[in-house]
Amino acid sequence: AASSSDEEDDSDSSTKPIRSEKKKNPVSLFQTGGDPPKEKKSKKKAPPKGAESEEETPETQQKNSNKKGKAKKSKKKEERPPSPVIEVDNLEEFVLQPAPQGVTIKCRVTRDKRGMDRGLYPTYYLHLDNDKKVFLLAGRKRKKSKTSNYLISIDPTDLSRGGDNFIGKLRSNLMGTRFTVFDNGANPDRANADWSNVRQELSAVVYETNVLGFKGPRKMTVIIPGMNSDCERVPIRPRNDNDGLLMRWQNRNMDNVIELHNKAPVWNDETQSYVLNFHGRVTHASVKNFQIVHSSDPDYIVMQFGRVADDAFTMDYNYPLCAVQAFAIALSSFDGKLACE
Repeated sequence: AASSSDEEDDSDSSTKPIRSEKKKNPVSLFQTGGDPPKEKKSKKKAPPKGAESEEETPETQQKNSNKKGKAKKSKKKEERPPSPVIEVDNLEEFVLQPAPQGVTIKCRVTRDKRGMDRGLYPTYYLHLDNDKKVFLLAGRKRKKSKTSNYLISIDPTDLSRGGDNFIGKLRSNLMGTRFTVFDNGANPDRANADWSNVRQELSAVVYETNVLGFKGPRKMTVIIPGMNSDCERVPIRPRNDNDGLLMRWQNRNMDNVIELHNKAPVWNDETQSYVLNFHGRVTHASVKNFQIVHSSDPDYIVMQFGRVADDAFTMDYNYPLCAVQAFAIALSSFDGKLACE
């Protein structure tokens, strides 16, 4: 377990299970009844082989009692529960497909700072957190961009915008407080006559600005497209900047749009830190540690992310997120946010 805090705090006091009760059906939280996608690339697959079901016994909790800014290790060293083998037949299809219902996809993010400018422009890699360590995605910040702009690729060596492996991108506003996640479709300026090739918006992330400078945990809002009755993502293809997920959310036009938030950590007097229960999946203190939930069911963890080493993090996601959405949300947490810190 770990926490998010005003500095780099991390501890665990909560005893609530990470999973929702069996009687709750999280699918209903995300269904908006939008029109089914016209382009059905694949039929809905059964859960991947060996994937971990929500019905499995909860992992053992790990307690860390870290003072402010210090990431001490807990006295009892516990193993991070890894994900069982998940078969990835078609990588491009897998990373855009929502996690199967009842399955937690457990991943690991590593940050590579090697090289002349990697300190400023590190590369991030996403692998399945299991023995095979299957590669899923790579992301890197573009150098000649006015705002933070991360390219996401299904090839660890080819992170070019025009390459065949380009799968999506994450773009921020000037302040670095609002982010939009796109797939690899075309800009509306270069659309076909029927708009069929226009890029989809897969997610948006809003970090609450901290204009008064108070120290404390970050507050995040995550906006995603809703799911239709076939449990497929409703395509959101804005034709201009006024029709995207962020503008719909800002104008409270929530048709086919779902709003999620990071779970608020609880202050622990004993450890002098804000705490969240990650059930052993997060072991180091970091302001970047977070869990994303729906306000109607805060026990159902849609996604969680947290530090396990200086340049290593775990990232777990559930239905309705796909790997590209979760990875891009995680990348947004790495970006410098002068207005939020």
